[in-house]
Amino acid sequence: MALAMSVALLSPWAPPPLAAPRSRAPQQTLSAPEGSRGKQTGSRKARDKRSPKAPAAPGPSSSEPPPSALAPDAPTQPRPEATPPAPPPSPAPERPWAQGVPLENQQRALELFQAGNALLKDAVFVKASEKYREALGLWSHPAIHYNLALALMNLDQPLEVHEHLEAALRFGVEPLEAEKFEYARNYKLLLEKQLARLDVTCDTPGATVLLDGKPLFQAPGNYSGLVRPGAHTLTATRQGHLPQNLNRTLLPGETAHVALRLYTTEELTRYRRRFPVAMPWLVMGAGAALAGGSAWMHVRGRSHFRSFDEGIAACGGCVPPLSLATQLERGYLLQTSAIVGYTVGGAAFITGAVLTALNQPQAYRIDPAQLAQPQVSISPLLGGGSGGVQALVRF
Repeated sequence: MALAMSVALLSPWAPPPLAAPRSRAPQQTLSAPEGSRGKQTGSRKARDKRSPKAPAAPGPSSSEPPPSALAPDAPTQPRPEATPPAPPPSPAPERPWAQGVPLENQQRALELFQAGNALLKDAVFVKASEKYREALGLWSHPAIHYNLALALMNLDQPLEVHEHLEAALRFGVEPLEAEKFEYARNYKLLLEKQLARLDVTCDTPGATVLLDGKPLFQAPGNYSGLVRPGAHTLTATRQGHLPQNLNRTLLPGETAHVALRLYTTEELTRYRRRFPVAMPWLVMGAGAALAGGSAWMHVRGRSHFRSFDEGIAACGGCVPPLSLATQLERGYLLQTSAIVGYTVGGAAFITGAVLTALNQPQAYRIDPAQLAQPQVSISPLLGGGSGGVQALVRF
């Protein structure tokens, strides 16, 4: 925080002095008025000359009635019709910020508070904050929170400053002066525009949620508070579950809503194959079909060869006519096609078998964020004389 801003607030406020127990005022001795004095006898004059004269008792202030008027006249005999004396006035109600605080704790806290004020005026902010913290351990007075916030402003502790300003404003204007109450409220609003707010929820029972390595709460539960702008890491852990780490970068004035959930290994395990399940079987089927077609061509080729042999035998070894030569050519063509079909079909069948072996299910782990539903977060952005609305869509 800029030192110039804190100087405007650097006016330590001391709470009103603690009320000491009231003691009964000593009764004053009345002296006779001067106009009622008579002449003194000779013997008395002689005594006055021999003994020193005692100083006259001071008379009552002109603004107060004489002591004799404070004491009621005692009646010579009781009056049955006299009104009974009024009950003593009830004591003033205890101040809310002092309820349950022993008087000795208040006295000691006031001494520490005044020592902290002296250090604060000398710009010894670390020592002053120590005195104020010690005083708060005895008495959580709004004025102590206020002055501790002043010291922390110069130590770059905006989160603690906001915390103590909230405590200082808790009981309203009465424990503070109106001017300082307005200072505290305005500076608190300024801090809220410069910081970011983080809302974290976790419903996994027994999980521990940490923010930047520091514990936040034990789930199920939630946390809502201010954090410094910038990069932050949220971590949730629980035995038997996979830890979840989430990195977020927050902007000044942004409000981020984060829902954490832990999953077991089984919940995050998925299976995948190298190829579609049907592909190896289709290759094997195509190879088998091609082999079957090749077998049919082989049979047809042999049938043409038999027809050619029977025709030659019938003509007694003559030159084969065109019809027999055609049977021979078809036989060779079908036999060659069958051999090629056997080769290709067998290769396809073997390939399909190999693909079937390679296409076994393989386990892998998915990102927990893939199981989360899409979230839309809308938050206002204020500061620097400008304003706007930020919408974040997370998948």
